[in-house]
Amino acid sequence: MLAELVLFVAGLALLVFGADRAVVSAGDLALYYGISEFFVGVTLISVGTSVPEMVTSVYAAYYGAGDLVVGNIVGSETAQITLAIGVVALVAPFVTERRSVLVYGTAMLLAMIIMLLALDDGVVGRSEGFLMMLAYVQFVYILYTNEGGAEIAEEVVEPSRTPRATVAWILAGLAMVAVGGQVMVTNGVALARLVGVPEYVVGLLTGLGTTLPEIVVAGTAAYQGRGGVSVGSILGSNITDPVFSLGIGALFFDVVVREAASVRPSLVYMFVVSALVLGLFYWRRGIDRRAAVVCLLLYVPSFFVV
Repeated sequence: MLAELVLFVAGLALLVFGADRAVVSAGDLALYYGISEFFVGVTLISVGTSVPEMVTSVYAAYYGAGDLVVGNIVGSETAQITLAIGVVALVAPFVTERRSVLVYGTAMLLAMIIMLLALDDGVVGRSEGFLMMLAYVQFVYILYTNEGGAEIAEEVVEPSRTPRATVAWILAGLAMVAVGGQVMVTNGVALARLVGVPEYVVGLLTGLGTTLPEIVVAGTAAYQGRGGVSVGSILGSNITDPVFSLGIGALFFDVVVREAASVRPSLVYMFVVSALVLGLFYWRRGIDRRAAVVCLLLYVPSFFVV
């Protein structure tokens, strides 16, 4: 049991570190070519910070651990919209326009509804996985074509490394993510079976761990005054995970949830708490430190609705 626990933690650490390196480097490369911070945050950074969820989804689906796949995504979604936003807002309060909250918040809730519908029968097949990924690609395309002119930055930001070195870091980071994901999932499932803990609960805890890249990246961006990257990465990641991260796992292997009825309460809580936080965002035009405390408190009940 000790060996599985050590390997599980080591895999999670490698997963998080690799994702962080890949994301930061990808952000530098994109900014080098003149893409604005908010667009980078919603698309490139959000996809990058969701790499752990994607890798976990594929590996867990391969090993037939559908409960772990869904638990990881639900845990990550809930942690991002409450814990991540709360922690980052304590570092530097979020400030964003209501229109951005309305556009990306609506897309986020729609992504969650698609996930809920796909899991209604407890199985996400390959055709559903393909359609979920297609829905995400369509969202990015609409975002770029409708708002591309407003999203392109006028000033090119010089990255800390050359483009060639940045690409090398991206590839190295993704390699660490792939290895870390495989080690974490295999040992997480083994540990759950040894202890007798449901795989879905392990998935929720794993979701908390894979949220660390979002917290680190968004917190660093907020501290450096890059509010666009900070807000965009969290909202964008919450659009990516329900459709793209779950869809990519189902595209390769059917995702079968054995305890579909017991999963439903946490899925509903994920949706409700997301709507509440988005309401705070819209009402207060961002999240200040007082609202951040509310977000942190909203995260606590997620462990009691399993």
